[in-house]
Amino acid sequence: MATTKLKGNPVALAGSEINVGDNAPAITLVAKDLSEIKVGGASDKAQIIVIVPSLDTAVCAQETRTFNTKAAATPDATVIVASMDLPFAMGRFCTTEGIENLQVGSDFRERALANAYGVLIADGPLKGLSARAIFVVSKAGKVVYKEICPEITEEPNYEAALCALKETAAPSGHTCGCGAR
Repeated sequence: MATTKLKGNPVALAGSEINVGDNAPAITLVAKDLSEIKVGGASDKAQIIVIVPSLDTAVCAQETRTFNTKAAATPDATVIVASMDLPFAMGRFCTTEGIENLQVGSDFRERALANAYGVLIADGPLKGLSARAIFVVSKAGKVVYKEICPEITEEPNYEAALCALKETAAPSGHTCGCGAR
């Protein structure tokens, strides 16, 4: 079972562990307008799936703002921020913060994303939420980058995730050495 930390304390993660080279499970999330959005699996664009515990925290809010400006500028890429937040709260957050360049999706109904990607927090005070993680998925539906943040309260490695996204979205036009394929 994979683990992460919350303020230095070990936290177990539940679900299926997904690694680089694996097929990214196709999951349905609930959009802020209550429609359904598909993440993972094969797609006409590369995907960066940004998983956060809750948009109602300073770190998650900052991470979403960062990906709204940086990752959303990548051509041929879809940016999805997923959490257990209710769709209404996600919509309010996007309106308040001016988030217009990415999709937000709630995993609240079935926790399907958290379980399928192995990031469901299994114990501790955040039990039932998702750990902070990033998965970059190629158009073919393969995971080309994975980061489960070692400390839930800290931001991810933006540079590595964005490099992987750029290499995957336009493999012949960008190389930064991150190894995305």
